[in-house]
Amino acid sequence: MIIAVIGSRQSGKTTAIETIIQGLTKKGRRVAAIKHISEEDFTIDTEQKDTWRYTRSGAQTVASVAPQEIAIIKKVDTAKFSLNQITGIFEDDFDLLILEGFRKLVEKEPTVQKIIATKTLEEALDASNRCKPILAFIGPLQSQKTKLQIPYINPFKEPEKLVNLVDEKLEASVKGQKKKV
Repeated sequence: MIIAVIGSRQSGKTTAIETIIQGLTKKGRRVAAIKHISEEDFTIDTEQKDTWRYTRSGAQTVASVAPQEIAIIKKVDTAKFSLNQITGIFEDDFDLLILEGFRKLVEKEPTVQKIIATKTLEEALDASNRCKPILAFIGPLQSQKTKLQIPYINPFKEPEKLVNLVDEKLEASVKGQKKKV
């Protein structure tokens, strides 16, 4: 199952994702995450390190292997990547894949559940018109203020509620896939 956590800067997206990852891994779920970084010149590679030098020399893909991790740096133009190309980075080695960001790719995608981080009622109402399907809104607002039929969870005050909502959706997704087979 794939969910996307989208919203404006400083709206609680990362905190919500950390909460979901921690809660679900405690339940034995395998969780993967992909973070969208919109800064044009961003690179994970560190200037003057060996991997940086290899890519500067012309290597399209470089990997570094350490005792506890593998990092693969692939120089590609991701501007026109599809959602399938992005999520295809992983080999189904997860129960849940969480995307942070990627709003333009996922807002109308029916196979991706959305958790919308909002700071204002206007943001929630706007997102409810643009994004389908929405699993939950997160942030400091209260449910009764939105008048929407979508749960509104404050991940700082109700982390278990957020984890349980995602876990229930994941469980339903797993049962749905077993019925198809």
